Amino acid sequence: MRRPAPRPRTLRARLVAALIALLALICAGIGVVTCEALRHFLVDRLDRQLSAAGGRYAAGLDDPGHDICAQSPGTFGARLVDGGVTRAAVVGGVPPGDDDPVPFARDGADAAVPLDAADLADLRDLPADGRPRDLTLSALGRYRVAAVPGDDRDTLVTGLPLHPVDETVQRLLLIELAVFAAALTVAAAGGTLAVRLALRPLDRVVATAERVSALPLANGAVDLGERVPDDDPRTEVGRVGAALNRMLGHVADALTRRQNVEERLRAFAADASHELRNPVATVRGHAELALRHPGPVPEPVRHSLERISAESRRMGTIVEDLLLLARLDAGRPLAVQDTDLTRIALDCTADARAAAPGHRWLLELPAEPVTVPGDPHRLAQVVTNLLANARTHTPDGTTVTLRLDPAGRLTVTDDGPGIPADLAPHVFDRFTRGDRARSRRTGSTGLGLAIVRAVVQAHHGTVTLASTPGRTTVTVTLGKH
Repeated sequence: MRRPAPRPRTLRARLVAALIALLALICAGIGVVTCEALRHFLVDRLDRQLSAAGGRYAAGLDDPGHDICAQSPGTFGARLVDGGVTRAAVVGGVPPGDDDPVPFARDGADAAVPLDAADLADLRDLPADGRPRDLTLSALGRYRVAAVPGDDRDTLVTGLPLHPVDETVQRLLLIELAVFAAALTVAAAGGTLAVRLALRPLDRVVATAERVSALPLANGAVDLGERVPDDDPRTEVGRVGAALNRMLGHVADALTRRQNVEERLRAFAADASHELRNPVATVRGHAELALRHPGPVPEPVRHSLERISAESRRMGTIVEDLLLLARLDAGRPLAVQDTDLTRIALDCTADARAAAPGHRWLLELPAEPVTVPGDPHRLAQVVTNLLANARTHTPDGTTVTLRLDPAGRLTVTDDGPGIPADLAPHVFDRFTRGDRARSRRTGSTGLGLAIVRAVVQAHHGTVTLASTPGRTTVTVTLGKH
């Protein structure tokens, strides 16, 4: 199966192709019209010669002394009596073949023309009305013939060859093909240059749009100073450029407002978290001090104090997590030093095993210690949060595997019930919890995986999640500083 010819895709190529196609169509039209006009002119001249000759040459064929000097070479004559051809001849003799450049001698005598059955039938069918018609003779080729009635109830047929007409038209056609080919070549080169110059403003619009599309617009401050230099409203490209510039201005204003709002929110979260640390610590301290009172404490009061202490600890954890996220959002640099991920994996797995002995904890480590540049405290927090998330959202008996490869990639896999499909895209968002009732019985704050993503991104890495019933895997890949 043949593949279709490839079509030009760019606007420049389509414009040049359309220009060449239009010019080729015009050239073809000119060629057809000129060739047909020349053919019509030459055939009309033959018709006038036939009309002037009448049937004189055919009438004298049976006269041995008739004069053929007045007849042009190649003139054909035939005399028909009662539907039969008495004689058929041609001035200059029968040509030896179609390849002979001079088919008829200019001063030769007339010669009999052999006619086959088809020739005889065509000659008999000619109306004797004097109107010229095309006729193909087996021995001579294409002729323009006219039949007129004779004086002896005979029919006189005179014809002139169409070979000179065809040869002239073919020569004109070859000349036109050469001229048109040269014109199309020049037009293609000139059109390509002209279209390229005409589309330069559009190229600048495309270059500006590509530079803007490469800018990171998702978060952070964005310098959207790119503008299209061509904004003349009198041109089509100028109107596109002006519209794009207006759109870029609106986008820049919106991004600036968004950045201002985000900075205010981050500042508020950081300030609020910082200011809440001391009051929360104070409340927890007073609650613990009251619980240590040596005297008798009523049971309802003790229960309330224990709840106050537990909630103050939980609130303290939330405040610390929010303060950490605010600092990471503000782009504060982390401590960077050689960090032993193998030691972190060992310590965090041991802590998780002590916190949840009902789970089955597996650890897969390479033969050699794995060291990466990073903040050891924050990387330990990443591993701790991942194991805590697996512990919190899976039942007892679940197998949790922490795997570390030599490249420094961490994966935490469990064979628990999995994460619902509608929740999986949002697990790394803040305050996202697996329990839809947002129950606090598990102690989850909804910030653990958000901290994981923020810390990993601060280390120029990525964190991904894949979950199906019976298998959930979180993969952490750290970047290079």
